[in-house]
Amino acid sequence: MINITLPDGSVREYQAGVTGIEIAASISEGLARNVLAVKVNGQVWDLTRPISEDGHIQLLTWNDDEGKATYWHSSAHLMAEALEALYPGVKLGIGPAIENGFYYDIDLGDDRNLSQEDFPAIEQKMLELARQKSEYVRQPISKADAIAYFTEKNDPYKLDLLERLEDGSITFYTQGNFTDLCRGPHIPNTGFIKAAKLMNVAGAYWRGDEKSKQLTRVYAITFPKQKELTEYLERLEEAKRRDHRKLGKEMELFAFSEKVGMGLPLWLPKGTMLRERLEQFMRKAQMKAGYQPVVTPHIGAKDLYVTSGHYEKYGADSFQPIRTPNEGEEFFLKPMNCPHHCEIYKTRPRSYKELPVRLAEFGTVYRYEQSGELHGLTRVRGFTQDDAHIFCRPDQVKEEFTKVIDLVLYVFKALGFENYTAQISLRDPENKAKYIGSDDLWEKAESAIIEAATEKGLPTVTELGEAAFYGPKLDFMVRDALGRKWQLGTIQVDYNLPERFELEYIGADNEKHRPVMIHRAPFGSLERFVAVLIEHCGGNFPLWLSPDQVAILPISEKYHEYAQKVNAQLAEQDIRGYIDTRDEKIGRKIRDAEVSKVPYMIIVGEKEQENEIVSVRKHGLGDMGTLRVDAFVDNFRAVLAEMLN
Repeated sequence: MINITLPDGSVREYQAGVTGIEIAASISEGLARNVLAVKVNGQVWDLTRPISEDGHIQLLTWNDDEGKATYWHSSAHLMAEALEALYPGVKLGIGPAIENGFYYDIDLGDDRNLSQEDFPAIEQKMLELARQKSEYVRQPISKADAIAYFTEKNDPYKLDLLERLEDGSITFYTQGNFTDLCRGPHIPNTGFIKAAKLMNVAGAYWRGDEKSKQLTRVYAITFPKQKELTEYLERLEEAKRRDHRKLGKEMELFAFSEKVGMGLPLWLPKGTMLRERLEQFMRKAQMKAGYQPVVTPHIGAKDLYVTSGHYEKYGADSFQPIRTPNEGEEFFLKPMNCPHHCEIYKTRPRSYKELPVRLAEFGTVYRYEQSGELHGLTRVRGFTQDDAHIFCRPDQVKEEFTKVIDLVLYVFKALGFENYTAQISLRDPENKAKYIGSDDLWEKAESAIIEAATEKGLPTVTELGEAAFYGPKLDFMVRDALGRKWQLGTIQVDYNLPERFELEYIGADNEKHRPVMIHRAPFGSLERFVAVLIEHCGGNFPLWLSPDQVAILPISEKYHEYAQKVNAQLAEQDIRGYIDTRDEKIGRKIRDAEVSKVPYMIIVGEKEQENEIVSVRKHGLGDMGTLRVDAFVDNFRAVLAEMLN
């Protein structure tokens, strides 16, 4: 008999060799019908794979990310089977699950292409095969037999994959008439797949090597119910309407210019006002939390980044050096703010009594992203971080880390991000060469993050291999209004840069000690944050942040003077607005203000002027009636206070 520990901590006894599906059936029939895979001691397995030792298990359904990943990877095999049936001789590369759906890289040959016109036939074939409820059968196989199979099948990409695999670690999976080289795991059978949609095709070099052949990458997604596919496609259409590139242009927030350079955004007046509001909001919160503002140059000498380690890790991917007339003198566009802040810390001796030292800067940095990876404001070559570095004693690390968590949560609340997960990003224990610093320092840093996140009661996930090269971090993964996941705020513990820069403070024992460094950026980068915020709220910014909070709309030119009087009264109360003086009908002015997503519209005409009142409309809600200006201000301030408290 073996002991199986369930996620709630309860322990059940089973016969050795029990399977995940049998455990699910022993709990409930409903769970057995819906379970997709089983997680055994941290590894996801097929439901039919025997469990022969004591272990912790989690039964994965569609509601679990790993359950979805298993489902979509199984769907990739189903699509490959459909493609082989429809396109005899097709050669197959790899077919992994991705965040939304899956893809398969295929080689149709030089004389065949795949277009969206072919999608319906492939989808129909997938569902036809799915209805056969073919089981996914795992089969360990020797390397020699695997090579023989794919040699006979004439599948060069699978043979290339086999070259890198060790004998004894190779498995095939078969469903219906299709067999693939695969580690698994997979769902029980194809019958779980009830809806399929091919999304698009793109080119992809085999193994990402431009010298290799370009394959066709087919993207698709599947669901257990047709209704879920319909809802997903509706969300995609909504995402197109919310695209920050589209709304940014319509709302005149930012622009790009080929003459300025790819990936270098130009902030227009309204976008600059939005950006400055975010900066003011953060500066106020930082000053209250004891941060000191600093400013550093946009460039730094090469030796600065050699010392920090950034040159070794990122030098090849950065902008090329700036060479001066002095031979051998080189500068780099600043890829990070932290080395500069280390040098600020070193400008004078420090005592343990003055720690922590918190240095904050809205620092613009530059990184050379490949042109194909640039995407609006979410992936740019020049961006501004709300960067700060805390230099503290080892006994202050957890307290300071916890305070930064509070700051991040305050930002999320003020901006309407309610659905988030804190990702504890640790180093890859199997590849320590990627990182700098001793095992002892890494263990201290990782423990501090885990303890702080636990004490704050954050919803967390742990990811190995996602740490920065100099230390572990806590990344805040936010889901927007459409359910998409974005990485925004980040906090990192760093014992290594203080070593590399030889930072010191004099302790209570009158001896020299090394401070610990905490990197933090609640926004991450202003560019990316604004992009995510635009798409999250569809351009309907929180009232306190909106570039224009009020549009004053006079019915005709006769009421321009009264409109100016109202605008002046609002400006005195720090309410931002503009007067639409165009020679247009009031209906057109209202529609244009709605498109521009101005929170409030104030309409003034004869009645309003005579009674010294205003007619108020709220964006998306319509007419709110008439008010005196002071009453409108009171109402406005009440709404504002509720948002920021």
